Amino acid sequence: MIETSKKILKDIYKERPKDAKKYDNGLLTVIGGSQFYSGSPALSALAAFRSGVDMVRIIAPKRAADIIASFSPILAAYALEGDWLVKEHLPTLISMTEAAKSVSNGKTSIVIGGGIGRTEEIQEIILEYLSGIDVPVVIDTDAIHAIVKKPSVISGKQFLITPNTYEFSILTGKEIYKLPLEEKIELVKAEAERFKTTILLKGATDIISDGKEVYINKTGSPLISKGGTGDTLAGIAGAILARGVSPILAGSAAAFINGMAGELAVKKFGEAFVATDLIDEIYNVLN
Repeated sequence: MIETSKKILKDIYKERPKDAKKYDNGLLTVIGGSQFYSGSPALSALAAFRSGVDMVRIIAPKRAADIIASFSPILAAYALEGDWLVKEHLPTLISMTEAAKSVSNGKTSIVIGGGIGRTEEIQEIILEYLSGIDVPVVIDTDAIHAIVKKPSVISGKQFLITPNTYEFSILTGKEIYKLPLEEKIELVKAEAERFKTTILLKGATDIISDGKEVYINKTGSPLISKGGTGDTLAGIAGAILARGVSPILAGSAAAFINGMAGELAVKKFGEAFVATDLIDEIYNVLN
């Protein structure tokens, strides 16, 4: 078992060569949002940019995409017709993923789930999408509920699942919230091995395992347990995955960055902390 520290960043963030070009350090696609939830994909995208990815594309239903595009000139949002993800959108999702893979020479990843919804149709679309692609993916929030129906879709792929304790119980059928840390670690490791994937269990101590190795992360603060900080974590992890880093290292580094940036922001804002404050502190963690 390894506890994260700033040393984990050294193998990820290296000096860029003078002839570096766009996409050398990744192209992230964020898929999420709906009529009601528009902030989640934007938070993931902004956190990803701060974490060094070269470009982020957001795919979201029209209302969410239009709102997101207005947040910042650096956010590129592709609007899907309608208020929610529907079956007709699936070919677009897959073709845009393949296009991202091509233009970035494979330096690409996906973040999916934030604010996307949990209807039967949406869950089926997520499962079909995940079955039809072969790029690294961060599976967050609503997308975790989808894979419960067909866990085999994640088996053996370069996927990182980011549940909180409730989502972990939904995914595995096992309650973990009240267990001692040592038992939580063993359970996360066992479930990651069973699913043949990498799990990042979010909590006071984050636990990351691929079924073989285990990392724990103790950065963070109770004051960052607010809406949006899971989205920033997913975006940071997606940015690192897009560099070609393994899911376990990406998840562990993202947990460290997200927690430490949260700590720095809380020192300034205390109870007034919000997720965008965390994004602004990522710079101070990386430098």
